[in-house]
Amino acid sequence: MTFPRAVLWDMDGTLIDSAEYHWLTWRDALAAEGRPLSYEEFTSFFGQRNDSILRRILDRAITPADVARIGDGKEAAYRQMVRDRGIEPLPGVRQWLERLHEAGWRQAVASSAPPANIQVLLDVLGVEECFDAYVSAEEVAHGKPAPDVFLRAAEKLGVPPSRCVVVEDAPAGVEAGRRGGMRTIGIIAMHDALDADVTTRSLADLPGDTFERLLDSTRP
Repeated sequence: MTFPRAVLWDMDGTLIDSAEYHWLTWRDALAAEGRPLSYEEFTSFFGQRNDSILRRILDRAITPADVARIGDGKEAAYRQMVRDRGIEPLPGVRQWLERLHEAGWRQAVASSAPPANIQVLLDVLGVEECFDAYVSAEEVAHGKPAPDVFLRAAEKLGVPPSRCVVVEDAPAGVEAGRRGGMRTIGIIAMHDALDADVTTRSLADLPGDTFERLLDSTRP
């Protein structure tokens, strides 16, 4: 009997590098609130949910209405920037997505980004056919490093966590995958130390049997 296998992809820093677009739109959104933002501050929170970011940067007592107003405005500006300037997948991403799709792996995006951002990125990249589902952190109770977003993605794909490989570029994401009982691949970019089962500087450098080997000793 063949059991299903799945790859759960983080988005920013894993499928694409949109850090510059996020930096510019966060800088402008917070400037409009009278709060200057340094690049160092930005890198310290990049990848977290907007509500967590705004409570940390502005005020832990910020109202839900203001969280929505500022966050929604920032994300709309980000999506427009992606459409206007375009974006390319990181090295090796397109090849791995297509190879895994052809081999019958189920694939999902599991990201802290809002659903509209995920959809725009998949559209612009032209890789929608490789994915069976996507999950935003907005759909679950807790963001990374809680495993909620990955467990929800596995549920949508109908694949047990033990048969899932998480691909991430951030310590919180790797921890979330591990806490979900999944194997992990860490892309070392903004963070040099990732406690993943496999680490690499680029997906283009991964041996062709990497995903299969990670699940070799896994039982459903």
